[in-house]
Amino acid sequence: MSGRSWAMGPMCAWDTETTGVDVETARIVTSAVVTIRPGQPKEIVEWLIDPGVQIPDGAAKVHGITTEKARAAGVPAAGAVDAICEALAAAVVEGMPLVIFNAPYDLTLLDRECRRYGVPTLNERAAKVGAEVYVVDPFVIDKKVDKFRKGKRTLSAVAEHYRVPLSDEEAHTAFGDCLATARVAYKVASTYPKVAAMPLPALHEFQKESHFEWAEGFEQYLRRKDPEAVVDRSWPMRPFTAGVGVQP
Repeated sequence: MSGRSWAMGPMCAWDTETTGVDVETARIVTSAVVTIRPGQPKEIVEWLIDPGVQIPDGAAKVHGITTEKARAAGVPAAGAVDAICEALAAAVVEGMPLVIFNAPYDLTLLDRECRRYGVPTLNERAAKVGAEVYVVDPFVIDKKVDKFRKGKRTLSAVAEHYRVPLSDEEAHTAFGDCLATARVAYKVASTYPKVAAMPLPALHEFQKESHFEWAEGFEQYLRRKDPEAVVDRSWPMRPFTAGVGVQP
């Protein structure tokens, strides 16, 4: 392998906890951006956000943030969304990969939040300065390189498989999940040298193709019971369709 692997260089890990699972309508409740530079202390920025809507009880049970807590201690959503995007854009401009577990969820959600509040999207910010957004998604990579492994592929399960510590207290907190995702990405690269050796543009395309292949196969499986089942093939973000989901 010539040159330094992306896994040995700076990276920016990011995660969110939200109001729900539908990326078109869910809102960000907490978020963490962790910038990792070898040999230097981690740079950590966290947000507790008032999403401006009720936080369902089911979501609150997962991440521990109730509507009342968000309203009392959270910052306004519009400013927080802008700040999150700016932090990620700064990392992209530096040439860092964004390390995100199941990227289509978080990146699509962030895109819709930006549109909801009328602030520039991450892709718009990157394009303005001619920077490319490269994503490392351990969820996608792990499914490709070890496709026949049985069991769940949640972050907790994948972290356990790669012997990355993630306590019950840390799981489902933006910071805990964020740090675990970065560590899993490193462990995947250490386990699979071909992944570690890929330049970021090639790795990005590898993940896009891997997700497409997985989505096609999973859709065929689902259609055995539901002929109309559809699995989105987009990675690392779902395209925006005007008029869908984005509401004040």
